[in-house]
Amino acid sequence: MSTRKESGSDDPIIERRDQLISVFENGEKPADRWKIGTEHEKFVYAKGDRRAPPYEEKSGIHTLLIGMTRYGWEPVYEGENIIALSGSDGTISLEPAGQLELSGAPLDNLHQTCAETARHLEQVKYVGDHLGLGFLGLGMWPDKTREELPIMPKGRYDIMLRHMPRVGTMGLDMMLRTCTIQVNLDYSSEARMAKMFRTSLALQPLATALFANSPFTEGKPNGFLSYRSHIWSDTDPARTGMLPFVFEDGFGYERYADYALDVPMYFVFRDGKYIDAAGHSFRDFLDGKLSVLPGEKPRLSDWEDHLSTAFPEVRMKSFLEMRGADGGRHGQICALPALWVGLLYDDAALDAAWDVVKGWSMEERQVLRDSVPRLGLDAPIGGGRQLRAIAGEVLDIARMGLTNRARLDGAGNSEAGYLAPLDDVVAKGKTHAEQMLDRYHGEWSGDVSRVYAEESF
Repeated sequence: MSTRKESGSDDPIIERRDQLISVFENGEKPADRWKIGTEHEKFVYAKGDRRAPPYEEKSGIHTLLIGMTRYGWEPVYEGENIIALSGSDGTISLEPAGQLELSGAPLDNLHQTCAETARHLEQVKYVGDHLGLGFLGLGMWPDKTREELPIMPKGRYDIMLRHMPRVGTMGLDMMLRTCTIQVNLDYSSEARMAKMFRTSLALQPLATALFANSPFTEGKPNGFLSYRSHIWSDTDPARTGMLPFVFEDGFGYERYADYALDVPMYFVFRDGKYIDAAGHSFRDFLDGKLSVLPGEKPRLSDWEDHLSTAFPEVRMKSFLEMRGADGGRHGQICALPALWVGLLYDDAALDAAWDVVKGWSMEERQVLRDSVPRLGLDAPIGGGRQLRAIAGEVLDIARMGLTNRARLDGAGNSEAGYLAPLDDVVAKGKTHAEQMLDRYHGEWSGDVSRVYAEESF
């Protein structure tokens, strides 16, 4: 989740509707300036007893952040607490229970993205080794209860932790027990954004299946392949889901702004502190009628904050954010941007990908979304077919898109090589979650703790 800093003097009060739309319009870039921003989270654990370390303890999360400054990372404070780090490779931040996230810098190609990931992992492992900390690449804690997990000292999380149980049964699990990989992508126009949004939203369940990596809860199989994805089905229905309006004629910036305005607020950030506005209306804020800040109108940064509190399968800010994948290890972190860059950044690939999904009804898209956390590649896509029937085709389209981009590394390798972990899933016909379940029922003899040896970075 976003790490908030104080706004500058160029943070205007919102007086007109077109200022809301401008956030999306200002994201438009010509194709030769499109970037790739990759975000990935990982679980931090003490190697001795596999506890999730709290913020304050001697070899805890605060000490880990301090240790990372040896690589030039600059601390970001909230009050007296370091809650993030800023550097040339982006931002390192904390999720609610101490999951460590790298929000990478906007980069030109996948070779740079994968190298950035490798640098980050090398750094955290070096510091972690000195502190006795390890890092686990899964979509959900395989063995921890909510009660066993610490809470990080970030004001927005206090507000969200209070609010989540009011609106769903699994919001606390989302905050405390999950990790994800995401990629942020650019667009050149409103029309291009709409086509990218529709295509990626329809195919997001395929990404969920290909990256399914959360089959265990509290030490046992949970009946799902991506329990992380299932958790979103009962987190907060006002700010999650498949957004049927995206597929309607005329979808664009205005319609997404209307959706975001209807998402209830979480907070307002003022003078370095978060003010609880959970459940209040941003529309009231626009009219100066927000009860927690009576008479005050929002600034543009408040709108940008608010956009970051909607959690659909694909999210728009000044870029599009792909949100369907479980957390994973280095290969998966490189593979997610490869999938979406290949499908969405090349014209021919985007046309081909849209052709795959354009005939699906909204009902079929919703059934697929609801089924894929449990069934993975066996989820239905209509016509008596399963998701696995199109998985190879979609990967081939992504491969074509990456080949067409012709971004080669120093050894002459194309970006298409980063799809290899996904090719492996399709070739085996089993998600990574299913492969772990096979080991759990076989060589692991029902011992989930084996994931620490096999799935750590």
